[in-house]
Amino acid sequence: MRLKMCSIHVKDPASAHEFYTGALGFDTLMAMPEQNLFIVKDPAGVGGGTVGLLLEPTDNPIGAAYMNALHDAGIPAIVFGVTDVQAEYKRLTGKGVIFQAEPSAGPGGTTAVLDDGCGNYVQLHQD
Repeated sequence: MRLKMCSIHVKDPASAHEFYTGALGFDTLMAMPEQNLFIVKDPAGVGGGTVGLLLEPTDNPIGAAYMNALHDAGIPAIVFGVTDVQAEYKRLTGKGVIFQAEPSAGPGGTTAVLDDGCGNYVQLHQD
């Protein structure tokens, strides 16, 4: 068994697709704008398999409530592994991405949390 797809609720899937591909560097796995359907994946050659991340519209009140509650509490909705959190922080702040704070190191690794502008906080993690 392997992970095939997961999802993250977003306010606007098209804007989220632009952010996740343009700023974060994911590749498009599927884009069907007429259906408001966007799925991204790790950049080519990264991650070993093809796991899709569905940029799920918040047209479901349960999904919207969950997304909004996490964001209001400052809790990341998803965690992405990176090789160098400090380098990603520098690269992304250069693109105007807003972080909760500068990267911090702890017993579990180095982390930084960014706002995707689509209703979620995203944690970057480095072992």
